[in-house]
This record gives sequence, C-alpha cells and structure tokens, in this order.
Amino acid sequence: MCGYGDIVLVRICKDIICVKTPGGRLVYHYRKKPRRVPRCADTGKKLTGIRSARPQEKKRMKRKHKTVNRTYGGVLCHSAVRERIIRAFLVEEQKIVRKVLKAQQASAKAK
Repeated sequence: MCGYGDIVLVRICKDIICVKTPGGRLVYHYRKKPRRVPRCADTGKKLTGIRSARPQEKKRMKRKHKTVNRTYGGVLCHSAVRERIIRAFLVEEQKIVRKVLKAQQASAKAK
C-alpha cells in the first residue's frame, strides 16, 4: 500500500491498482500494456523516426509517425537497406562477369 498525498494506492495484481478517491470510494485503475519500440527485422536495432505505440494508438496516428520515406521504411533500418542494395548490385555484377567469361571461353574454343 502506497500513499501519495490524499490518494492511497493498493496493488491488486500487475494490471489493476485500487485507488482511494478524495470522496472515499475505492476504484480500480487498469494499467495499459507498455509500448513496444519498433525494431529492424534484420539487425534488431531500434528504428529512428517511428513512434512506439500500441496497435489501437497506431491506428489513430498519422502515416508520417508510423513510417519513414524510404524503401522498407518502418521495417528495416538504413544500414540494412544499404546492405541489401549493395548485395543486389554485386550479384548483378557477378552475373555480367560470368556472361563475359563464357563468351571469352567460347571464342577461345572457336579459334
């Protein structure tokens, strides 16, 4: 039992607090679940520029608070997106190099 001035708090369970009002009544206050900080799906870093909220709160929020204006904005952090772009570019480069090598080998066999 904790006292805060005239208000007396009694913890019934982890989600409910019994509060004594100035009128002498005991009322229940229900605690809300804590908000989750959005994290990157690849690296697990906290996503900057996105507000943490419960699903109901998120529904009422504007789009600019829920996402970032970037590819995979609101899902991946900037470093993960950068890594994906670089990896895709390198894969394409490897395909081109393979084609060139095949063409060189075919021309060498023809001679």
